[in-house]
Amino acid sequence: DFLFITSGAAGTPRMRPYVVAGDGSPFRAANGIWVRPDHSLADCPPPDIVCIPDFFVNPGESVAGQYDAEAAWLKRAHDDGAMLASACSGAVLLGEAGLLDNREATIHWGYVETLTNNYPGVKVRPDQSLVLSGEAQRVVMAGGGSSWQDLALYLIARFVGLKEAMEVAKVYMLQWHDMGQQPFAALMRFRQTSDAVINRCQRWAELNYRTPSPVAAMTKLSGLSERSFVRRFARATDMKAIDYIHALRLEKAKQLLEGGDLPVEAVANEVGYEDASFFGRLFRRKVGVTPAQYRIRFGALRRALSRD
Repeated sequence: DFLFITSGAAGTPRMRPYVVAGDGSPFRAANGIWVRPDHSLADCPPPDIVCIPDFFVNPGESVAGQYDAEAAWLKRAHDDGAMLASACSGAVLLGEAGLLDNREATIHWGYVETLTNNYPGVKVRPDQSLVLSGEAQRVVMAGGGSSWQDLALYLIARFVGLKEAMEVAKVYMLQWHDMGQQPFAALMRFRQTSDAVINRCQRWAELNYRTPSPVAAMTKLSGLSERSFVRRFARATDMKAIDYIHALRLEKAKQLLEGGDLPVEAVANEVGYEDASFFGRLFRRKVGVTPAQYRIRFGALRRALSRD
């Protein structure tokens, strides 16, 4: 494409991609588009690179037993020297193939629980848009959304050349996502627990997170001792109670930064923080950017719409 745009003559292809699936029969993807594979798993030539796209899986759920043939094929390809590259939820199949045990990984932030719940040996790095892992770094994973662009540029740079990767980036106006996934992620999925006492405290917190000393108030609401409440809340939610409050507050702060022009100090006060400096440090640590940087990046859509 770069040569065609700059000189009018197409260059020689440096890679030959093909689609591989199951028994090789055409299938309809989740978006309704028909896909006609080039090969089945059985007749596929030995690959140098295997790209695993995202696929539909309910966040947090196990896919054990559903993709055994695909997982075994991926394991054989890796053992034979192929590089495996996943995007978004595709990393789940790497977990099924046993290729992430005791290794770092990344995945779309919405599927972090899927990896941590079903593959406890995986060291998930949800803050990273791209993670390389394994022997000779032959497993590479991209996080969510447009992180696949980082993956594509990395593969081109590694297997074709840095110059060619830069040319592709220029043609398609791609930008490396050095901010990672944190600014794009909801800080938590507010999942209700089956523990009725803690569930009642969660519902209270979602409405009253701005109040002073919210953890003390939840403890009182629970009817438990402070020590018992702390242990029980952590066991039910996998979070400390104060971290749960911080997450609720920061999600509201992100919404205020996205949709309005309140000064950062006012945003801090609005969500329950009297110390704007503490709020700024906490936001930077949890979200990955400062409140001002977040507003610049995610307030763009609101500003564009307001001009119409």
